[in-house]
Amino acid sequence: MAEVVVRRLLATVPVLLLVTAGVFLLLHLTPGDPVDAMMAESVDDSVKREMRRELGLDRPLYLQYATWMGRLLQGDLGRSIQYDVPVSLLILSRLQVTLPLTLLASAFMVLAAIPLGVFAATRHRRFADYLTMTLSQVGVAVPGFWAGLLLILLFSVHLGWVQAGGFAGWSTGLWPGVRSLLLPAIALGLFQAAVLVRATRSSVLDVLREDYVRTARAKGVSELSTLAKHTLRNALIPIVTVAGLQLGQLVAGAIILESVFALPGLGRLALGAITARDLPVVQGVTLFVASSIVFINFAVDVLYVVLDPRIRYD
Repeated sequence: MAEVVVRRLLATVPVLLLVTAGVFLLLHLTPGDPVDAMMAESVDDSVKREMRRELGLDRPLYLQYATWMGRLLQGDLGRSIQYDVPVSLLILSRLQVTLPLTLLASAFMVLAAIPLGVFAATRHRRFADYLTMTLSQVGVAVPGFWAGLLLILLFSVHLGWVQAGGFAGWSTGLWPGVRSLLLPAIALGLFQAAVLVRATRSSVLDVLREDYVRTARAKGVSELSTLAKHTLRNALIPIVTVAGLQLGQLVAGAIILESVFALPGLGRLALGAITARDLPVVQGVTLFVASSIVFINFAVDVLYVVLDPRIRYD
């Protein structure tokens, strides 16, 4: 097991290097000048040139990348041009919103999708199966931001159960903070839950047709025990695969939903940095999201071996 973890961890190194190169090049090749965004048009060109020199923007691109990588290897993501504080501190301060939001959306996705998928599979070609698949298709078709607006209209405007947007802050208590994130989490996890329902149903159906499941039933094993011990456990590999992909989308999708619900997370930080051409912040947030997705895939690879020891990465 330890060997598998080390090998898979080493395999993520070239991927992360490609991610850093891609993030750096894409952001530096996009139109716009950070110095022009920082200063008014009336500022003298000599002052702007001096600012570019201080920021290192006048050097060749490969030297800028080498300098950035050297700092990155030391845990330094640079300093925000807009806020004049370390980028790492900005990201950590916004993670108190984005991380709980992603975790709540993940919990909603798993707790809603897997039971519904198993329920639909055990009632194959019955009304409950068709109804579940119809609802999941609706969930797949509805964009997350539109689902968020619909949830705001229903639960905030008409029912008044929760606030329409904003974040109460953890200083007000655990429940007010969680309550602020409930609607965004449901809107964020809706699409991913719909996809996972269909994947769970398909995987469970395949296992239910296996001979060992029929044998367990013929021996008088209860339906619940058959599902738990023989069916769901052997159906988990495809489910975990899809869930891992969906978790990566949750991390990226949180950035869009934060704008809809006016949450002060990584999404709003990134959008503000893009508008201000604050390249260190944009690079830091993009790299953080991309690295999170890489490590989620790494965790899924390791989980495969835990679920099925026969799997080997040779």
